Formats: sequence, C-alpha cells, structure tokens
Amino acid sequence: MTLDIKICGLKTPKAIDAVVSRGATHVGFIHFAKSPRHLDIGPMAGLRDLIGTRAEAVVVTVDPDDALIAQLCDEVRPDWLQLHGRETPERVAEIKERTGLKVMKALPVSEAADLSAVEAYRPAADRILLDSKRPKGSALPGGNGVSFDWTLLARLDPKLSYMLSGGIDADNVAEAVRIARPGGIDISSGVESAPGVKDIVRIHAFFDALDEIAVAANL
Repeated sequence: MTLDIKICGLKTPKAIDAVVSRGATHVGFIHFAKSPRHLDIGPMAGLRDLIGTRAEAVVVTVDPDDALIAQLCDEVRPDWLQLHGRETPERVAEIKERTGLKVMKALPVSEAADLSAVEAYRPAADRILLDSKRPKGSALPGGNGVSFDWTLLARLDPKLSYMLSGGIDADNVAEAVRIARPGGIDISSGVESAPGVKDIVRIHAFFDALDEIAVAANL
C-alpha cells in the first residue's frame, strides 16, 4: 500500500526533519493569520530550503489574492498551492494556469450532499482534499481536530485519488484508511501537543501506525 502523507502546519526545523526522515511525501506550511500554525513568508521560505527535494512543499492559503500568490511563488517556491477558502473552480483553474504549480483544493464535508462539489472542482485541481467542516464558532477552515463520517466517501468515483483530512491521528489512521481508501492522508493537529505545537513523539507514533498498516497490507 502506497499512501501520500502530508504533515501540515510545520514551523520548526526539528519537526521538518522528523517528518521527512519518516517518509512524509508532502510538507505543509500555512499562511493564514488566524491559524496558530501561521507562518510569515520570510520564515516559511527559510524552512522550505530545509526540505530541498526530500518532499514536496505545500503552501496552504485561504482565498489568496494575486499579489500574495505571486509573493509566495517568488519567495517560497512551493511545489503545491493548497486553497482552503471559498475559491471557485474557475479561480482554482486560474491560479493553476497563472503559477504553473500543482494546486490542491480543500472541500469541507459533513454530510453526503457536500460531496457534490467534488465533480465541479475535479477538472480544475490536481488533487482534492476532503476535510471536516469547521465546528461552530471556529475561525479555522481546517486543523480543527474533528473528523466526519468516512463511510460517506464510498459513493465517490473509485478512480478519484484524494487526500483525507480531519481528526486523524495515530489511533485512528488505520480505520480511516480501511474505510475511506484515500490516496493520501493529511494531518496537522493529530501530531500536536497544543494548537500549532508539533510533538516529535506523536509524529513518530503516527508514522509507526502507518508502518503497521503497510505491514498488514502485505500479509
């Protein structure tokens, strides 16, 4: 079993080294001022240099304007832009064409009807990320540490390779993979000791759980 693994909201060299050494395929940086995982562009660019070609760098933004996109591309040089706001399919396609980068579009899910948006965004985005809808009162479009009913995803086109996010950690990642069969897992709060504070022990526990999944799949 091959899964893309994205660890998001990284802010320190130590955390980056931990996730990359364990085989993360994608490293996510967040540029959204309301998030406890927010990074300014200067520090983000410095951390991006530490990744090199060991993993793909993803910058997560929320409804970015053209000026911000240009600055992120010029200074951070990400491999991916992840759009986590209310961007339309047309806006997603425009950003992809403008930057030449791969684009991931996050879609919030809480009920079956929410999955109807997938087909509209599928032609525009390189990948879809399915995340839990924000809880009432939260200002964050993601990273809230809550999951949704993964059995809803059985109705998706089995050819759709998407990433799954929302409330995943070392304890439930095997269940998430078994039920949803995603092409990738995106995790942030599930490897934190506090909002925005990555925990190296939890990072290793998460990757240990992934190793167990891989071993079981080969039996």
